[in-house]
Amino acid sequence: MRLVPTLGHLPVRRISHGVVDRAVHAWIADEYSRSVVKNTIAPLVKVMEQAYRDGIVDHNPARVTGWQKQYRQAEDELEDPRALALPDWHTLTRLADALVARSHGEYRGWGDVVLFAACTAARIGEVSGCRVKDIDTTTWTWNLRRQTTPGPGGLLDKGTKGKRARRVPLIEDIRELVEHRIALADGNPDDRLFRGPRGGRITTVVFRDATYWDDVVTRLGYEHLRRHDLRHTGLTWMADAGVPVHHLQKIAVLGPDGSAYRPTARMPEAAGAAVFGRARKHVLHAAARTAPPMGSYTPFSWPYRLRG
Repeated sequence: MRLVPTLGHLPVRRISHGVVDRAVHAWIADEYSRSVVKNTIAPLVKVMEQAYRDGIVDHNPARVTGWQKQYRQAEDELEDPRALALPDWHTLTRLADALVARSHGEYRGWGDVVLFAACTAARIGEVSGCRVKDIDTTTWTWNLRRQTTPGPGGLLDKGTKGKRARRVPLIEDIRELVEHRIALADGNPDDRLFRGPRGGRITTVVFRDATYWDDVVTRLGYEHLRRHDLRHTGLTWMADAGVPVHHLQKIAVLGPDGSAYRPTARMPEAAGAAVFGRARKHVLHAAARTAPPMGSYTPFSWPYRLRG
């Protein structure tokens, strides 16, 4: 369920310490429990140990240590949930600017991914799986129905983690960005809304490496920040805006205890509009307090409109 989709497409000789580390971090980011990750690493260790005995590899890269520290850090942060989220819009746009500036060719698409993920509280894989036809520009909702994840033979599109499609309202201030991405697709409804600079599919690892994420967030003073925390940022801001918990659960596919669950019903579009109407008021208030400096993220003048 995890080893084959994540590493099954790689020859044994190509499985290195870095590959294993990225796989473990991806499982943790997908919110698997300690026992699940431990029971996934165990057979990988045995497979690679046999490869070592057979002389296929010269060491066993699956013997990783220290990965449980990430869980302890997460438990500490849960006592202060805001530690998982960016504090305001200025910081978000500053992060988007820095990632774009650090990437090869200063590809603006990376900044779009950051803003879209934070506004919709979506995972990077879900953002990558978004197609033009999933966006309804009449009701301004995103029918989130798939995600892009590693699998045998390469990247695969499959159902969301909650196994159900869900509708995510798109706030007014991100609609211009979405319209621009749709225009880049030249009317093809099956085209991806977000692609890499060469037209490839985006994964959290590709996004991290292309933007030098770790270096950028450390330089900005947010060394704890992960790509998944863009989702936490969106959910935190929605909660600050007074979005009811049961609406957040349906938007994010979360259970009452914060765990993943399958929603029994979709949030009505009218309710979504009302919810995000209140969210936008909070956004405007936050942006007025922390207006970004001139020269900040400018592809669509989106942050400036937030300043009123």
